Amino acid sequence: MIPFFRKLRKKMADDNKPIKYARYAIGEIILVVIGILIALQINNWNEERKNKKFEDEILYLISENLNNDSISLSRELFRAKRAIILTDRLLESVAQKDYHDSLNSWMGKIIVFERFKSQSSAFEVLKAKGIETISNKELQLALIAYYEQRLFNTYQSLADVEGSFKKDWMPIIKEDFVEFNWMKYHVPRNSKEFFEKSSSVVMFRFFKNNREGTIFHLEKSIEEITDLKKLIEDYQRE
Repeated sequence: MIPFFRKLRKKMADDNKPIKYARYAIGEIILVVIGILIALQINNWNEERKNKKFEDEILYLISENLNNDSISLSRELFRAKRAIILTDRLLESVAQKDYHDSLNSWMGKIIVFERFKSQSSAFEVLKAKGIETISNKELQLALIAYYEQRLFNTYQSLADVEGSFKKDWMPIIKEDFVEFNWMKYHVPRNSKEFFEKSSSVVMFRFFKNNREGTIFHLEKSIEEITDLKKLIEDYQRE
């Protein structure tokens, strides 16, 4: 189409018609401008298509990472809740001076700490690309809230329990225990003597309180993952 107009305008110019030549020159400029605008539009379409493809792929990967986080968090939440239940049972038995062998296996699941590491590789890729690549502002904020704030709080609560285990329990274990088998059983040198020390009871209560904070943050993380996954699914259906 453009070559046709050029031939037509050239013919007008060849007929020595100044006005028509001027129109031809203006037409050439308009054609160049139109060509540039079309090229820019095509380039924009290509960029939008690339961004959309990246957005779809990165959100899929983030969803997979969130699924794995949810599984890991649920596992640690189960262990933390079990530890709370066993702590209550242990304290009840100790209050009744019932120092049975089950206490050793209960302590194996109490005197430990929970571990969790988020799978955040997809979010790190998104951050490197630019969070604004996700066009939905609500989704942008939700992703930032989970990966930058919620996970920080969860890590901190887990670190508190781990820190208490290393600082408070390890000296006791070295002094008063003859066996220590992670997540299975812990055996004091003398159960009656160990449990009748007021400091031992205090330590179990203190550790329980610390772990209750962990449970709160683990549950909040799982809730945010559920909300975030729904937000991603709703956005992708739009």
